Amino acid sequence: MTEYEWDVALAGPVFLDYGFAELDSSPHNGTEVFADVVGISPGGIANLAVASARLGLRTSMAAPFGSDAFGDWCWTVLCDQEGIDLSSSRRIVGMPTPMTVALSSAGDRSMITYAPGVSAAARSIHAATSARVIIADLKSLDAAHDSWWRRAADDGTRIFADIGWDSSERWLGADLAPLDACYAFTPNEREAMAYTRAADPVGAARALAERVPLVVVTRGADGVVAIDSASGIEVIVPALSVPVLDPTGAGDVFTAALVRASLLGLALHEQAAFAVLASGIAVTRRGSALSAPGWGDISRWWRENRDSGDAELRTRYDFLDGVIPPGTHAEVAGAPDALPSSVLRDVERPVGSHP
Repeated sequence: MTEYEWDVALAGPVFLDYGFAELDSSPHNGTEVFADVVGISPGGIANLAVASARLGLRTSMAAPFGSDAFGDWCWTVLCDQEGIDLSSSRRIVGMPTPMTVALSSAGDRSMITYAPGVSAAARSIHAATSARVIIADLKSLDAAHDSWWRRAADDGTRIFADIGWDSSERWLGADLAPLDACYAFTPNEREAMAYTRAADPVGAARALAERVPLVVVTRGADGVVAIDSASGIEVIVPALSVPVLDPTGAGDVFTAALVRASLLGLALHEQAAFAVLASGIAVTRRGSALSAPGWGDISRWWRENRDSGDAELRTRYDFLDGVIPPGTHAEVAGAPDALPSSVLRDVERPVGSHP
């Protein structure tokens, strides 16, 4: 049996995320809106890294970090607070930390991102290959000129792939070419239907299941549809009914939880339900990566709902009794509403300027 150094390996850019929620109105040109909630957190690939680590997975992250105080803060949070291995990450001299502002309203969010030079820097840094799972964006795999990730797959590493929105809206089949080396694919329903030209999410999932062993299509408030292509098992799991505060990063929490459930060997409906639960908890919190739940948060949710009057919910999640690790688990830290004063004192120039 292969011995892996890591459970999960990741590669990509890290952002400093400012998330604003509970807006008093939707923003549009010429207006000013006010938010009742703000959260500051590492974002980007950090969303997946934190969500994985908080579920007990040994997590390695390869990322370019800005050389400013914001990059220092993100590094400290991820390494010291969350216990993520950053030995494959690099500080890029002269690169400002990429930033994203997320505005959450009516259960969805829009984002503004500033990321000078980060794409080229991220492409030069690869995930650690001695891992049980690599989580990656499909287009970043397609863009890689070497085959490091294919070699990892050949050695038994499972590749869990997602794919972002195609801003060109061409939805080319070539974008899906790397699926031949992937274990799982987790697009949302709009992406899945656009790439397959299917009329509905189930049809899209069935088409994609011909290309990859595990397909999970997320459907927002409608839950998920998942297909195990080897067994032909199909499941539809509904979303949880929760108050949505900030959905930023919830998709990454879903993927990390799906990986955790897969590595635990859970049945397909349990894998999907566990991922739905983790992302359902995340959307009730503020702040990208730091909204991800840990075992303490999942345990508390189960205690509160196990004896509820919802028999269907209890049946759907009764597997948690055999999954939650024994012992007492602390609830994890959420996103702060302000950066530490030490960070602010170190900011001597506008973000994005160069020495």
